[in-house]
Amino acid sequence: MKEVELKMKERAKALLESGEVARVVGWKKGDFCFDPSPATFETVDELNEFVYDYFCGANLSKYLIQIAKKEGKTAVFLKPCDTYSFNQLVKEHRIDREKIYVIAVECLAKLDIEKIKAAGVSVVTGVEVVDKDVNVSSPYGNVTLYKPDVVLTKCATCNKTHQVKDEEIILHQRPAREVDRFAEVVKLENMTPDERFAFWREQLSKCIRCNACRNVCPACSCVKCVFDNPNSGIAAKANDDKFEEQLFHVIRAFHVSGRCTDCGECSRVCPQNIPLHLLNRKFIKDIDTNYGEYQAGETSEGKTPLTSYTESDIEPNDAVNGEAK
Repeated sequence: MKEVELKMKERAKALLESGEVARVVGWKKGDFCFDPSPATFETVDELNEFVYDYFCGANLSKYLIQIAKKEGKTAVFLKPCDTYSFNQLVKEHRIDREKIYVIAVECLAKLDIEKIKAAGVSVVTGVEVVDKDVNVSSPYGNVTLYKPDVVLTKCATCNKTHQVKDEEIILHQRPAREVDRFAEVVKLENMTPDERFAFWREQLSKCIRCNACRNVCPACSCVKCVFDNPNSGIAAKANDDKFEEQLFHVIRAFHVSGRCTDCGECSRVCPQNIPLHLLNRKFIKDIDTNYGEYQAGETSEGKTPLTSYTESDIEPNDAVNGEAK
């Protein structure tokens, strides 16, 4: 990964020095080895803080909505899953494609620091990945973990490929694999209604309404969110004991249905570890079942299944029974 990071920095430096772009969007070093954050680099000197490692899980597409409004062209490093969100934002006219220079970069699955800590490493001072071994350094001794056990949830079932690029920096190809991203959704579907209600009530009761999921979601791109309206009936207050208050997440899932690319950012940033992506995957699974296979963000043009009409569209009564005529 260090070799990839070096080539990314070299390319960013060349683009800035040549004036081809006014800025580069990537990740910068955090206070610890496991907390890099999205950042904009406008000078070569600023690239000293540039980093690309196994903790750079953030989807950079959302940040382009505001950054692309600035003068000049913007270069951005996008992982495979990020490009789907990018395409969707272009389709919705949130991003001007002509103002963005996309550099595709490899992603061999990003690590989840919370899973590493849950594995018994409370203090992490360094991480090295060798194939499927994650060698974690700690003041209390070094530990080797199995990589599939400590990757981000969104990476565990990801099989995406780059959908848009102007150039690429890819030194390692991810091996092909069989994954079932709907396995957990099926488990929920097999529950009784009461069991399912209890599951989501327990999960959503943990919500502190920090709005991290909404703020990071590329599909949540409204200038002003309906939930910021004091007359919406859904106040942004933490630990509310009314289940209606917790339905914020269900309503948000409806709002992004047909546009959610399943980038998994909602679950990644949730401080309460609520599996919010499962709500979106349920909608995606139902759309695939009722309207045909569809992946939001595969293209930057065309309509979604929920914004187009055909005579064979499923009727409301059929949707309840899970059958299409």
